[in-house]
Amino acid sequence: MSSAEINDFVERVNERTDIYAVVSRYVQLTQKSGRYWGCCPFHSEKTASFSVSADKGLFYCFGCGAGGNAFKFLSLIENISYFDAVKLQAERLGIDLPKRKLSPEEENRFREEKILLKINSIAQDFYHECLIKTARGEVGRKYLAQRGITPETISTFRLGFAPEEWEELLTHLTRQDFTPQQIEAAGLAVKRTTSGYYDKFRSRVMIPISDVRGRVVGFGGRILTAGDENTPKYLNSPETALFNKRKLLFGLDKSNRAITKSGTAIVVEGYMDAISLFSAGVQNVVATLGTAFTPEHANLIVRYAKKVIFCYDSDEAGQNATVRALPIVQAVGAEVFVVQVPDGKDPDEFIRKHGKSAFDELVKNALPLIDYRIKFVIDHADLSSIYGRIRALQDILPVVVPIRNPFVRSEYRKQISARLVLDEDLVREEWQKFVTKRNRERREPERIPTAVKREKLPAEENPLIREACEVILRMAWHESEIIDYVMEAVPMDLLSTEHREIIAWLKACSVAGIHHNEIRAANELKEGTYAQLSRLLIDGTDEPRDTELAIFYDAINFLKRTVLKRKYETLLTQMPQYQAGDSEAYNKTLQEVNEIRQQLYQPVNRN
Repeated sequence: MSSAEINDFVERVNERTDIYAVVSRYVQLTQKSGRYWGCCPFHSEKTASFSVSADKGLFYCFGCGAGGNAFKFLSLIENISYFDAVKLQAERLGIDLPKRKLSPEEENRFREEKILLKINSIAQDFYHECLIKTARGEVGRKYLAQRGITPETISTFRLGFAPEEWEELLTHLTRQDFTPQQIEAAGLAVKRTTSGYYDKFRSRVMIPISDVRGRVVGFGGRILTAGDENTPKYLNSPETALFNKRKLLFGLDKSNRAITKSGTAIVVEGYMDAISLFSAGVQNVVATLGTAFTPEHANLIVRYAKKVIFCYDSDEAGQNATVRALPIVQAVGAEVFVVQVPDGKDPDEFIRKHGKSAFDELVKNALPLIDYRIKFVIDHADLSSIYGRIRALQDILPVVVPIRNPFVRSEYRKQISARLVLDEDLVREEWQKFVTKRNRERREPERIPTAVKREKLPAEENPLIREACEVILRMAWHESEIIDYVMEAVPMDLLSTEHREIIAWLKACSVAGIHHNEIRAANELKEGTYAQLSRLLIDGTDEPRDTELAIFYDAINFLKRTVLKRKYETLLTQMPQYQAGDSEAYNKTLQEVNEIRQQLYQPVNRN
């Protein structure tokens, strides 16, 4: 399929797409002032800041900054690629996807993945049959029974058993015309140092690991026979063309409906924890696969629920892992809570000993992110010294400073000062220092001299400058022939990084003779830049042509005068240092000051 065919397909889908119909499937919208408003699905909020413009085909959230067209919305809400969102919308509209010929590389990749999936499927059946139907699987059946895993759960997860023989699975698969190299590529065989191959998994209870589509992409194995100290208790498949632990959550293919229905996802550390909870009736559970919690995991979860409860092991390692995971989930807009399992237990041990009702009670009393962070820091702090208490305060501030509600903020300040035995004025002072430092770091990603700070990020510092830049960008978007004039007339240093990227992209489209549109922008601009473009376009007003041009020229003149004023102020501050000993520099600076003053008092040029 050629790029022209793809573009035509996207355009056809776009022409028939009503952004209101798309968004309203997920968000309850209310019409007000010519737009639709609702609570943003991408972050937690109580006051609606999510806006949809049906006539412009755009959405923008004034709370978290997400924005774009209908396809961008689908890609975010469904956690899929932009083009997959186009295909999803086409499917909903009954538009057929055009056929295309695959490249040789794509043909090879799809062929390889198909072979690996087939090998994994056969291996799953082999392990499962070995567990439930053979004498060799008795040891596996006993182990699972001891852990409270029911036959129904064994069947649901297709649990299995890998016999202790070195080449049992290998022989089974080669008899079905798979090569040892293909079996190795699936992560199920290991090449000997001399010659030949052997089974990677032996004497283990086998847990198939599936992607969200239910396809087996890898395996986990729990050792049952005593081995040497280097033998891992749990062993996962190696990274393959199908298996990437950073992008997989165990059990999500089984639990996604329960997660969606309850609105809550419970995250545990290991697949045996997830299987035990699922077997006991807690079915809205997923597990990581022996790796740290990642942004990819967070994006997977929030496709199904906005409330995430972490239930990691209660030992030191588990709690530290919880602390590292919390901001990752918070960053994608989820409500985050933490279950603390008592008695040093993991979730599996607790539910087997105390049952589902007791575990449900733990979940009911889960601590919100902020309360858990405060408790964790205080439990690990040295409160016997003032330095230890100040350090604890600094560790707590990152999670409490973002609180917007002033009453909640005040209550947390009081609580923190009481628990750390610190004067509330001191807490307030440190709080303000942290806010100032954070805001400075957001504006200054690199340390730069004070003299040029105002020149680097003025559009982010000054709302009037930002508004003028957006007026100019809107005009450049709608009148592409003025892009050269804009690049020549507008002081580019006053534009934000995103605004400069939009201008450069518009110029590139103009040079290439390509008509720019928001679909092309969504594909070619950075995500944050595209969101900013969506916001400035959605905020545009329909003014008469003369008025629109007057506003445009006023914006350019405002930016020019802003540069002159800043240069004027800089020169004024330099003059005293020249006055005493460098008369030539003083006179030259004075002349520049007078010239700039004359320019500033000239009538505004609107041509």
